[in-house]
Amino acid sequence: MENIGQEIVPIDGVNNGGSSTKKIKTSNPWYKNWTLYLLLVPSVVYIFIFSYLPMLGSVIAFKDYNSYLGLWDSPWAGMAGFQHFVTFVKLPNFWNIIFNTLYISVYSIVLNTILPVILALFVNEIRWKTAKKTVQIISYCPYFISTVVVVGMLFSFSNLESGLFNQIVTLFGGKASNLMESEKIFPHMYVFSGLWQGLGWWSIVYFGALANVDQELHEAAVLDGAGRIQRIIHINVPTILPMVIIMFIMSIGNMLNVGFEKVYLMQTSGNLGASEIISTYVYRVSMGALVPQFSYATAISLFNSVINIILLVIANVISKKVSETSLW
Repeated sequence: MENIGQEIVPIDGVNNGGSSTKKIKTSNPWYKNWTLYLLLVPSVVYIFIFSYLPMLGSVIAFKDYNSYLGLWDSPWAGMAGFQHFVTFVKLPNFWNIIFNTLYISVYSIVLNTILPVILALFVNEIRWKTAKKTVQIISYCPYFISTVVVVGMLFSFSNLESGLFNQIVTLFGGKASNLMESEKIFPHMYVFSGLWQGLGWWSIVYFGALANVDQELHEAAVLDGAGRIQRIIHINVPTILPMVIIMFIMSIGNMLNVGFEKVYLMQTSGNLGASEIISTYVYRVSMGALVPQFSYATAISLFNSVINIILLVIANVISKKVSETSLW
């Protein structure tokens, strides 16, 4: 008896007509698929050069780096190499920087996880194809606007004399103010401008998941008397829930990596108390300083990365136990 990819061998003298058989898989040499492995080579080389080799530079965090002495000849930092980490933790505004980073990040994660799902669910219910495509295109378009342009728009709209926001405020009897100089307004300006820019783009993955929903489930639900809201809750939501969980876990893994470019562009002397985050502080003590502290900045970045990895692992473990959906 012959089977494709396997051979049936009798056990203890029992012939093929008996019931006792074992299956032995035939070997499939790796070199038969050498063309597929060849396609992976450019990606592996790229990741090795630009992702793994730079990790060697992390040793700077434990040294007092001197550009004249080089990476390996620079002396080790005090306290067994952890002096720069201790210096950052003892920083007077350490907790303010951590709070700003976490506040903006959590604020963004919550809205950027929930609202794209809601948008995808409701757009999916539009039956007029032209209207559906129009809504999708309109929601996608802001994503392709440069961050610099978006921040420029925010400064223009917030202008004390001619800004759109202040004109609306004064129209309803309020008092005009320079919104970009306000520490209370800054987090909301950052999050909602980002939400406007990326809402449609982030919902694409959920549109794709909803497109794979079995329509027979909806037909059966209609026959059972289920309304549209009930079908959304009991059919569409469970379908995209694993994808939502995966995206949420990945967001948790980047919790402390708040977008540097936009925050730095939006920073002013007035909102610095609310806009100073880890990434902007790293830039300020390294590339933005008259005497760059590369070792200190690297130590902060390494501290940031370690915390992100810990948060990612914790979120993944909790998700696996609660929902049986995880990254690994």
